[in-house]
Amino acid sequence: MIKPLIGILAILAISCGIALAGSQGSIEANGLPLFLICASVGFILHWIIFVPSFFFQTEHYFDLTGSISYAVTIIVAYLFHPNMDARSLVVCVLITIWAIRLGSYLFLRVKRDGKDRRFDEMKTKFFRYMFTWTMGGAWVFITMAAGLAVITSANQVALDGFFYSGVALWALGFGIEIVADRQKSQFRRNPENKEKFITEGLWSISRHPNYFGEIVLWLGIAVIALPTLLGWQYVTLISPIFVTFLLIKVSGVKLLEKSGMERWGEDPAYRDYVASTPSLVPFSRSKNTQ
Repeated sequence: MIKPLIGILAILAISCGIALAGSQGSIEANGLPLFLICASVGFILHWIIFVPSFFFQTEHYFDLTGSISYAVTIIVAYLFHPNMDARSLVVCVLITIWAIRLGSYLFLRVKRDGKDRRFDEMKTKFFRYMFTWTMGGAWVFITMAAGLAVITSANQVALDGFFYSGVALWALGFGIEIVADRQKSQFRRNPENKEKFITEGLWSISRHPNYFGEIVLWLGIAVIALPTLLGWQYVTLISPIFVTFLLIKVSGVKLLEKSGMERWGEDPAYRDYVASTPSLVPFSRSKNTQ
């Protein structure tokens, strides 16, 4: 119980620090920085949905809650901002498109599979499961912190090279993520591939191309944000770093690599695949995680 509680407090402390930093230069709504208001949305929604999720011992709505949190945060920002410029509106659209696409994909996948193995043990322990849902709120806020800084900023900057470069990066990452997810879904739908690992398409040049795409698209949002940031708002550039850290060290690559070795570690073909295929960045030197 102690470790999850300490983890929750640490998450909230870090998030509060980023929220205060991002609030510099933010417009105000009802006497509060709009950035700060938006930062709280994801946490509130995750805590609300956590209660019935623990009671019914289900993880089916975890990813969907994340997507809804992104969308609601954008809606709140749009409703309370008196005069969004083109840069802010485009960031709103890009984040919303990504959230709806990924959230619906993950929700339908867990419904189809019946469960998400990552949650098998943790959902039976109240504080550990609460820690996971609190992390979900932090994921929403910190991931989009740079984007929120743009959306809520009183400092409006004309469209420039940073904007167009960032949009191009977002489009590249979004495209990679969609193609990788579609290829894996098609692979799994084939009964002949049951209990097999995918090595086709983008998965032949990266063991986790979907995560690579996600990192690239959030880097794009940070690039779009850069010219509008002032003072402590530069702290919000932690967004793509945070995404990269979580996907590699916490919830994504680390868990899947461990699971892969448990399932196929004795298969020479899988060992060859791991040895010859980069873990994340296509065409980079392979990182063998055995």
